[in-house]
Amino acid sequence: MIFKAVGDGRPYPDHGRTRTRDWVDVPPRQVRLDELVTTKRTLDLDNLLSEDSTFYGDLFAHVVEYEGTLYLEDGLHRAVRAALQQRAILHARVLSLR
Repeated sequence: MIFKAVGDGRPYPDHGRTRTRDWVDVPPRQVRLDELVTTKRTLDLDNLLSEDSTFYGDLFAHVVEYEGTLYLEDGLHRAVRAALQQRAILHARVLSLR
């Protein structure tokens, strides 16, 4: 299995970071794909196959750590591309909520 689990929605409280620029103060780090729980069940194949899908967005995925679980909030396409390339690690901005 690529991910720890496939979720549907965000089980954590709203953190108020709605725009990409709201995440720039969160330093990126490496996370293992098999430690992530997705917050989306569906994948847009056009975005997955697009070479410039992050051209206007953040280069790093956005992950929320809540109650000991890492939730992949934004970056599902990057994570799947990493898995298809046989990589087990993803660079992500991890926001810890207490």
